Amino acid sequence: MDFGGLVRAFRTRALYTQEELAALTGLSVRHLREIESGRAGTPRGSTVRMLAGTLALSPPDLETFELAARSGPRTATRQPDPPPPAQLPPDVTAFIGREGPIAELDTLARPRDGPSDVVLVLAITGTAGVGKTALAVHWAHRVRTAFPGGQLYANLRGYDPDRPVSAVDALAALLSGLGVAGENVPVGVAERAARFRSEVADRRILILLDNASSVDQVRPLLPGTPSCLVLVTSRDSLSGLVARDGAHRVPLDVLSAPDAGRLLRRLIGTRVDADPGAAAVLADRCVRLPLALRIAAELATARPSAALGELAGELEDQQTRLELLDAGGDPWSDVAAVLSWSMRHLPPDVVHLFGLLSLHPGTDLDSFAAAALADISRPAAGRGLRLLARAHLIHPTGPDRYGMHDLLRAYATSLARAEHSTELRRSIQDRLFGYYLGTAADAMNRLHPADAHHRPVIAAVTTPQPALADPVAAREWLDSERHALIAVAAHTATHAWPAHATRLSAVLFRYLIGGHHTDALTVHEHAVHAAQHAGDLNGQAQALTHLGATQLRFGRNQLAARHLRQALAVFEQAGDLTGQARALTSLGDVDQRMGNYPSATRRHERALVRYRHVGDRSGEAHALTKLGIIQERLGRYREAIAYHEQALALFRRSGDDPGEAAALSNLGDAEGKLGRYGPATEHLERALTLYRETGNPDGNAWALDNLGALYARRGQPGRAADYRRHALSIHRETGERYGEVCALNGLGEAADRTGCVADAVRYHLAAHTVAAAIGDRHQLARAHAGLGHAHRALGEAGRAHYHFEQAWILYRRLGTPEAERIRDHLSTGLPEESRPAPHHDLGGASGATTPT
Repeated sequence: MDFGGLVRAFRTRALYTQEELAALTGLSVRHLREIESGRAGTPRGSTVRMLAGTLALSPPDLETFELAARSGPRTATRQPDPPPPAQLPPDVTAFIGREGPIAELDTLARPRDGPSDVVLVLAITGTAGVGKTALAVHWAHRVRTAFPGGQLYANLRGYDPDRPVSAVDALAALLSGLGVAGENVPVGVAERAARFRSEVADRRILILLDNASSVDQVRPLLPGTPSCLVLVTSRDSLSGLVARDGAHRVPLDVLSAPDAGRLLRRLIGTRVDADPGAAAVLADRCVRLPLALRIAAELATARPSAALGELAGELEDQQTRLELLDAGGDPWSDVAAVLSWSMRHLPPDVVHLFGLLSLHPGTDLDSFAAAALADISRPAAGRGLRLLARAHLIHPTGPDRYGMHDLLRAYATSLARAEHSTELRRSIQDRLFGYYLGTAADAMNRLHPADAHHRPVIAAVTTPQPALADPVAAREWLDSERHALIAVAAHTATHAWPAHATRLSAVLFRYLIGGHHTDALTVHEHAVHAAQHAGDLNGQAQALTHLGATQLRFGRNQLAARHLRQALAVFEQAGDLTGQARALTSLGDVDQRMGNYPSATRRHERALVRYRHVGDRSGEAHALTKLGIIQERLGRYREAIAYHEQALALFRRSGDDPGEAAALSNLGDAEGKLGRYGPATEHLERALTLYRETGNPDGNAWALDNLGALYARRGQPGRAADYRRHALSIHRETGERYGEVCALNGLGEAADRTGCVADAVRYHLAAHTVAAAIGDRHQLARAHAGLGHAHRALGEAGRAHYHFEQAWILYRRLGTPEAERIRDHLSTGLPEESRPAPHHDLGGASGATTPT
């Protein structure tokens, strides 16, 4: 990261706005913005000192700061910038009219005279179905070339009857679009908003916030610099946004009579010219709302022999018969009449299906889920979905996937409530949730058959299911339905289906922990709360175990330990040996990460005894693997290899492919440290193949990191760096912080070996920051050691001595062999020939294990 990026990052971390930091340092706001955007050139020493003092930087952060100020970005080693986000939905087909609002938007978006510190917010407001989203998307496509920084899109689902998107979730999605994922996404809404403002600062980005329900939903999503333009759509007038944030409201009315006629002509064709009067009446019956006009036009197209006058008369009769016209002029009543009229011309089973779709808690669904809702065959469900899409009552979101406009969802909800009692609607949803839970269980049994005994027994699915013939198909289904599964987890936890929520958490654990950590937190937290409210102690303990293991992936060691200790106490009270073993295993992982190897060893040995007592071979193999990793960390490589070989045999005997891959990866790493390069290469490449075949991104990254370590030992630092860069990319994408710090330290060692000492400093400082944040004392020591070598090469003896001393203190407390080597450096004045070959534990071993 360059100097400007560091100023922005440290300012955000300190919770200062640009205005506040400028006032504290005496800099102008404009100059600070120029520094953060990289336009200010090389900063003066006094400016660097003022900023560093105000931001209260730690010694390692200060080193990073000063180095960036001196050298600026090094283009030879910088990673290429990711492409700018391009998230706009496809432009609207048959877009007609709106010349006035488009001109107003164009005028408001023109560059203003003179400097401005105000973010431009344009709010398109109007009633449901009036075409706000269509206008916003169409206009955004017209001007997108003026925003080279990219275009972000978020559907806030403000009027969703079940679950509008919260600001904290919307910020996570926006940050993901900017390449910020996993643990790099802060937890709280204020922290996420600050990170979002930092990411978009001084970048020319268009941000489209669609379907907002309130100012509170929008305000945290606003950027802090005027380089961005925010376009909001809402049924609400957003008066607070106008008054406090200076938003410009662009109200949208129904189409004019000529434009409504033009839209019908575009959709229906020459029949409009044959009877323009009837077309005008039809448009008026639809209140000239684009959504209603499109639905009516599709019905007219489906009945080519019917005159438009006849169709308009039918609609008028429908409005009168249902008495839906509202004296207050609310167009919703007229839209309901159009929808009711449209329903009369669909087969009854399709109308029935349309109402049931509103009972799905997610944003979209496929034909299998529709079949579960209606309790029909998949072909019948697919036919119904296609007919509904043709009638513009739902819209495609992907192959065999369909979503629904919130206005249409509200109408479908009214149909479902009118047709089905509360008890029957609950029964229908129960069938849907059973489909998701049962199919997820089947997929996990294909993907991880060896630990099926760790998952609850799920009742057989009674509705059509996809054919999950192999692990690849199983993972593809889980990937495609992940968001639907998360929606089901949230809905069941908050709508009195606690057993579904806790079972879904248990079923999906191994899948989510393999690289979907943020989703795992959501699912397991919902399960914990559901079990608590239901008084299900066992379910709560299981969910706490899964939550603790997931928190560990984010480096939240203390929180993970608290959850796991709570789970262990419940399992001990219940006499559940398997539950105890799993909790002990994860607690041992926490101890290992924090450098408490004796405690970690005791916990894993206790887990091993329990796994053996209940005859759980897969669990036994996991415990042996953990013990092998600790032996390896302590420099006892032959003992480590013996543990890993025992684990490998058990994994193979139980048919656990992911476990086998983990054992091979750990075995190869230990063999490499003993100089057995041939077997090490063979085992690591086999592990990499298995991880890729089973679609495990976390394991894949660990195998890559271990291969990087192996090639570093073989004197090929360039090739080592290639493997580790790939590993780093995956770890950051999945949010695996321990893997991230291991890869960063490895990259620093590779840079040092190739003479790129400044890069070595950058990588090790980054590793230091992550290691300190997650409490990993071994990787913290490794970062200090790498910084010692790098500063010595730069001729900075004082800094080199400081870092070697810190590394020696940490390694000595850990009881690892690196302490002796570091002490030699301190006592001999750091001679070049005493510098060891890359010897650090290189991280991969502990990450390669599969959680139990």
